[in-house]
Amino acid sequence: GGRTLDSWLFLFLDLCVPVGLTGTKLGCAEGGCGACTVMLSKYQPTSSPLGEWVSGPLCSLHHCAVTTVEGIGSVAGKLHPVQERMPKSHGSQCGFCTPGIVMSSMLCSGTTLHPAMAGHRGGDSKVNFGVKLVGVATVSVCKTNLSAACSSLHPADFLPLDPTQEIIFPPELMVDTLTHQHTRGVNTNTYLTPSLSVYLFHYLSVHHSLCIEMKFKNLLYPVILAPGYIPELNTIQHTDEGIVFGASCSLTLLGDVLKAAVGKLPPYQTEVFNAVLEQLRWFAGLQIRNVAAIGGNIMTASPISDLNPVFMASGCKLTLMSKGGERVVVMDEKFFPGYRKTILTPEEVLLCVLIPYTKKGQYFAAYKQSPRREDDISIVTSGMSVTFAEGSTIVKHLALSYGGMAATTVMAKNTASRLLGKQWGEELLQDACSSLAEEMTLHPSAPGGMVTYRRTLTLSLFYKFYLTVQQKLGAYIEGVRADYISATEIYHQTSPSSVQIFQAVPDGQKEEDVVGRPMMHLSALKQATGEAVYCDDIPLYENELYLCLITSTKAHATIQSIDTAEAESMPGVVTCVFAKDVPGSNMTGPIVYDETVLADVTCVGHIIGAVVADTQAHAQRAAKAVRITYQELQPVIITIQDAITHQSFFQPVRTIQRGDLDQGFTQADHILEGEMHMGGQEHFYLETNVTVAVPKGEDGEMELFVSTQSATKTQSLVAKALGVPASRVVIRVKRMGGGFGGKESRSTTLSTMVAVAAQKLKRPVRCMLDRDEDMLVTGGRHPFYGRYKVGFMKSGKVVALEVTYYSNAGNSMDLSLSIMERALFHMENSYSIATIRGRGYVCKTHLPSNTAFRGFGGPQGMLIAESWMSDVALSLGLPAEQVRRLNMYIQGERTPYSQILDHITLDRCWDQCLEISSFTQRRCHDVLCVFRDHRWTKRGLSVVPTKFGISFTAAFLNQAGALAHIYTDGSVLLTHGGTEMGQGLNTKMVSLTPRCSKIHITETSTNTVPNTSPTAASASSDLNGAAVHNACEILLHRLEPYKTKNPKGCWEDWVSTCQSYTVLFLIGWTPDLGYDFETNTGRPFNYFSYGVACSEVEIDCLTGSHKNIHTSIVIDVGNSLNPALDIGQVEGGFMQGVGLYTLEELKYSPEGYLFTRGPGMYKIPAFGDIPTDLTVSLLRDAPNDKAIFSSKAIGEPPLFLAASVFFAIKDAIIAARKESGLSGPFRLDSPATPERIRNACEDRFTKLCPPAEPGTFTPWAVVV
Repeated sequence: GGRTLDSWLFLFLDLCVPVGLTGTKLGCAEGGCGACTVMLSKYQPTSSPLGEWVSGPLCSLHHCAVTTVEGIGSVAGKLHPVQERMPKSHGSQCGFCTPGIVMSSMLCSGTTLHPAMAGHRGGDSKVNFGVKLVGVATVSVCKTNLSAACSSLHPADFLPLDPTQEIIFPPELMVDTLTHQHTRGVNTNTYLTPSLSVYLFHYLSVHHSLCIEMKFKNLLYPVILAPGYIPELNTIQHTDEGIVFGASCSLTLLGDVLKAAVGKLPPYQTEVFNAVLEQLRWFAGLQIRNVAAIGGNIMTASPISDLNPVFMASGCKLTLMSKGGERVVVMDEKFFPGYRKTILTPEEVLLCVLIPYTKKGQYFAAYKQSPRREDDISIVTSGMSVTFAEGSTIVKHLALSYGGMAATTVMAKNTASRLLGKQWGEELLQDACSSLAEEMTLHPSAPGGMVTYRRTLTLSLFYKFYLTVQQKLGAYIEGVRADYISATEIYHQTSPSSVQIFQAVPDGQKEEDVVGRPMMHLSALKQATGEAVYCDDIPLYENELYLCLITSTKAHATIQSIDTAEAESMPGVVTCVFAKDVPGSNMTGPIVYDETVLADVTCVGHIIGAVVADTQAHAQRAAKAVRITYQELQPVIITIQDAITHQSFFQPVRTIQRGDLDQGFTQADHILEGEMHMGGQEHFYLETNVTVAVPKGEDGEMELFVSTQSATKTQSLVAKALGVPASRVVIRVKRMGGGFGGKESRSTTLSTMVAVAAQKLKRPVRCMLDRDEDMLVTGGRHPFYGRYKVGFMKSGKVVALEVTYYSNAGNSMDLSLSIMERALFHMENSYSIATIRGRGYVCKTHLPSNTAFRGFGGPQGMLIAESWMSDVALSLGLPAEQVRRLNMYIQGERTPYSQILDHITLDRCWDQCLEISSFTQRRCHDVLCVFRDHRWTKRGLSVVPTKFGISFTAAFLNQAGALAHIYTDGSVLLTHGGTEMGQGLNTKMVSLTPRCSKIHITETSTNTVPNTSPTAASASSDLNGAAVHNACEILLHRLEPYKTKNPKGCWEDWVSTCQSYTVLFLIGWTPDLGYDFETNTGRPFNYFSYGVACSEVEIDCLTGSHKNIHTSIVIDVGNSLNPALDIGQVEGGFMQGVGLYTLEELKYSPEGYLFTRGPGMYKIPAFGDIPTDLTVSLLRDAPNDKAIFSSKAIGEPPLFLAASVFFAIKDAIIAARKESGLSGPFRLDSPATPERIRNACEDRFTKLCPPAEPGTFTPWAVVV
């Protein structure tokens, strides 16, 4: 279209801004989440299955057809069956990533695009797509077999596939040849050339590029070339030695060709092929494999490459080409001379790769260990090959290659040499392990950390290889011991199944009364079609500008100077914004004004200022050009232990105590002490923080569109910074792409910054943070450290407890005191303890301020409670479930904070959970019988209860408002104080109204319902539901006289004659709520939600990997307002808890720099982490008289039930430790990552790799 394009312009950006197709979302900008998945198709005149592509740089998509979610169906037109099935199955909540999942799942079975050309006869022509279910799970889980007592979903409930909906490939793109294409950009030139000679002789000496470096390293390349269009780099040849792949062949094509070869060739020839296929199973997602090339994988020279160890151990041959000709090199230990370097000269390109056949007597295997099994980068990866002398078990040749053990992929040459000529047996194994422990060393400060674990893995993976080869050598030597065989088994995903159980509505309930029915999320269809509008989807305003933050690179410093000269001279830059530009107060904070809008440096990522430019790219590039000089200050306090050392605490220190502790411990038969650390958690809402600020041009008025849970707090802090009354600022929230507490208070930092810039320039300003920016500046769940002393009887009854909590608050108070208070309120979880004292210290550190997160301190407090409960059971040798059941609360008992428990349903939840999970059978069969006889694979089982208090602990927040308008045509516009972030709040509010089909909710705004509480604390349905219900009752009461006068009339008749169409109803809720820490009196919670979960897991004792076999959940939600939404919240909250307790690990340097700033290093649960067998049951006949329509809150309580997975893992570790003669309590910190699991399963391999003494080195990452 004649536009000037830059090489950094990705397809996503072109779709959103110039084209206006906003259905495709950007979740991470690094190919790690799948939210931006679209279909890209390319015509192929041959039968070669090329052309399976996914989103990439726009300039590289010449002759490609692009299909976005808007192109397959719409609400106004006709839905594609996939778009219909996901909403109807209640599989979309916040909906931000739903378009990506729809696009992935639509063709996951390999659907082909049909060419549409009159008279076309190209039978061998095909256009292919490569898609897969997105590799990252959201909090929404598609529910199969959703059932009630009387109904379920059936295939007949869904639309069949309409052939007319199949996508047509554009005929004008069906060309067999590609001419030379040159795209000239502002900073770069992009070339698509069909000739390798042109590539070599004209452009090679200029440069080649990696777009990921352009995005995250701010690098610019003058020339970009697209090798995917060069035929010589895409050929495949079968030779006598093996199969030759052109360097630009995609990994998907590589897998397809190797899979076909494995099916045709003798098994002894395909050992390397099978190893490559095994690595490809876990190599990213199909979207990435469709565009990633085999040559790119090699030339990137990553030290943690999945494939390079395989290529190196198998002796792959590489053909290199330059102007001077070709040369062939073997991929050996010399190929990578240094970090990210190869032996290629600047003039050479990798032409092709020969993957060899294996020979008789040769055995080969590859292994990969990563934090998460699916779509994850390696911690340690390896390729191993052994060749035996003919007819013997004497080692003739051995090659052991490892990734993740040095700055390059390395060969264990000394070990291999040492084992030559030896018999394959126990003596060789011992020599190999001793030699590997000496050869595969790492400095304790090595990048990536996990040094002990990585060293142990080199031994563990070799041991797996040893057993695998021993098993294949069965004709020559004694086979593998029966209890060792599980170590040789290759993991295969079991088809998952799930069951959801809820109570049907009473007989006789009117059809139009949807309370208690599984009503579909109101926005679900729009989310599935990409038509749901999120904040950044709002069309650009005329004269709009874009803002990019300038953040600190130091944790504790003063700013000496800021040089913006280079930035301000860059294209498109309008201005820079700093503290001097704040017209009002520079002090901010959600409760205490202890933060600054701009300036101070008290953490890495502290917002210092911003650059405002005409486009996002220009603003981001200029922000990186700002030069800041710092004067660093001491001390730098990063960890909780640092804070304890320096006594760096926020005040006050909270304490809850009941009874005489000394007397309580005196009565105990046993006393034990312990400690535990629980890591923080990134919110990872798919929609990052975003604000659009629009000055209105008079009286200081400003309108902001914000993704926030707290419209009123955003309004007040923006007004404070602008120096205007709050009445001049309007905050509007349509919907959020997830929140989880992360947008309750921390979203205000961005909104205030954008508003200041808009006020300064008197122009609209927009900013949506990139994923790495969002993770850097916003903070997350508080890390906790707990110390405990517990006294208990021989029976397991706990009689005394002293627990001390320390939380890492970061550099400001934020909501940390309230979070610590809730942790203390949940310090006993579900257990009755006569004598107890809990004390909480809020640590002030030099990290970005941590904040609210689903559970708000409860999950931290309760996990530490379950830790000491587990220790009690272990020390007595009693089953943990027996000790837990013995100590559980019963009706009428008092909590440590003097609140009487009434209507308690813990016992019912417990008994039903044991029943539906077949707990006794699982314990006896799986754990005690079958896997007791497996040395290297163990199963664990755990059942854990929860008691979660419902209400804001700040009593004044327990109020809400609603505004209802009835229009003369009978339609109703409803507004309430809550915000929609995927939890289905608007859907529930509509269902509470008598005529829900007439109701429309458009948004939440401060000019309709003022002074609202944040949408948090799981109380929004209770609070806003009561307000909505009362508002509707008032309006119905006003209509009664008109109904009486015209009893035969209809709704429209009555409202057309009524003059009172609008009502604002504010409701104060439960006035007796409140608690006094000084006197330990009051009633902090309106009621409690109860639940119990039972989980079974299986761990690999050699690698630390685990898989979630089964989970059953029984939870009390009172009388459910909407079982579908409530079950979705249970499943989503549980899976978020699985991430918290087993996967998600924030890693900071000792200087406070966050390493985990995207999905590449920070891992949330994938679809494969959902328990293979998942059952959720809503407790029947448990009405709650303290909330709207006898319901209960559901948002936060389910999250802690994922602790059942954590303690099932611990149960499995106990069994593994027993094999090594270890018993009794041991410390297992959270999350239970593969590293922690493996290190806890102590054995002869871990003893060969002892950790370095603390204090003798500076670690790469610290536990904060």
